[in-house]
Amino acid sequence: MTHTAALLAFATAPHRLPESVRADAVRLLGDTLAVGAAGACAPGADAILTAARAMGSGSDARLLGCGERLPAAGAAFVNAYRIHCLEWDAVHEPAVVHAMSVVTAALGAVIDRRTRHSGSIDPDEALVALAVGVDVACGLGISADSPLRFFRPATAGLMGAAAAVARIEDAPMSAALGLAYSSLAGTMQAHVEGSIALPFQIANAARAAVVAADLAKAGFAGPYDVFEGQFGYFELFDSGNLGAYAASLGMAWRISEISTKPYPSGRASHGALGALAGLALDPAAIESIELFAPPLIQRLVGRTMPRSMEPAYARLCLPLLAALIVNDGLIDPRRFIEATFFDPAISDLAGRVLVRVDDNPDPNALSPQRLVVTMGVGTVIERDIPATLGSPQAPLTPNQTAAKYDLCRALAPDADPRIFTNPLSYFTEPL
Repeated sequence: MTHTAALLAFATAPHRLPESVRADAVRLLGDTLAVGAAGACAPGADAILTAARAMGSGSDARLLGCGERLPAAGAAFVNAYRIHCLEWDAVHEPAVVHAMSVVTAALGAVIDRRTRHSGSIDPDEALVALAVGVDVACGLGISADSPLRFFRPATAGLMGAAAAVARIEDAPMSAALGLAYSSLAGTMQAHVEGSIALPFQIANAARAAVVAADLAKAGFAGPYDVFEGQFGYFELFDSGNLGAYAASLGMAWRISEISTKPYPSGRASHGALGALAGLALDPAAIESIELFAPPLIQRLVGRTMPRSMEPAYARLCLPLLAALIVNDGLIDPRRFIEATFFDPAISDLAGRVLVRVDDNPDPNALSPQRLVVTMGVGTVIERDIPATLGSPQAPLTPNQTAAKYDLCRALAPDADPRIFTNPLSYFTEPL
């Protein structure tokens, strides 16, 4: 059996999630829906909604954070943008893939459409589809041995989402993945520039996943050797191969390896932010903050802080984020405004933050890291960061999770309350 055949067999096979994996799936579903609701009022959300409305009218699927409905593809487009636009969505760190984002948006829209027209859906069936889609997305990421060139959360995320939607819709899996592959897009240039196009790439992937599965179900064919072919995924988008991942299919559910984000900022910033949050430092007494970290940290968030920037850039700027966590004790997305960027106290402290690349040879590594804070009195504080806060190795405490949900609620006053109290009911039992 080829590695591709093994992946297809896994994606279509009957599964029963172990209880611990099921619990992780429900927990991560709630986290994803909560940040999606919070993203309804984020920068760019209005333009995304306007464009989605122009794609067509209908009431098949709900939008996170409000009561409006759109056709499934349009709803997936809007919801995926809302899930990723605050940089608060869960991520599989070894894969460097926000694996929940595209999959949840696409699958949720199709489940809404199905329950609206064909009755109820089994919650466990929905969770298995979610876990399978997330597994495929993560599997592509952990199979890669190259630095990111394309935006992997969108490319791998689209393939995982297509698998999840095809499974729940009983669409031909090979055709759905082939058509999804034919729609892959998303560049790291948006990340380099801190562009609002980054969550747009997630939105576009979710819409494409719905369209790919719908076409496959309607009998439309796609290319079949999309992972290992001459112009397959590991020739064009990443180098690597599926071998090790294919050998582990069904034995290690990747959804249980996913990290949740305590802060609405790039995941690469969270090691430093979590360590700084625990120190209760006097901003005026800090001489310097140095983070010694793998090359990917520098590449993703080790950027300079300009006096004027867009919120999308700010969420990926560690000097600003470090200044905010020391000054405020948290990262509130409402602080990404010009008044903050031009605050002398914030910009001065940000100027004392440095990212230094260590000798880690792995181009996809986010850990380990080391924080060194030098105080004006000559005191040096050092903290090793073997695992980032929110990872399975350093999970959020119940209080930290509650604080995140409280802030999401404050940003989403019109959201369905079940998102925060019973996410599986929201996901599978639309009103």
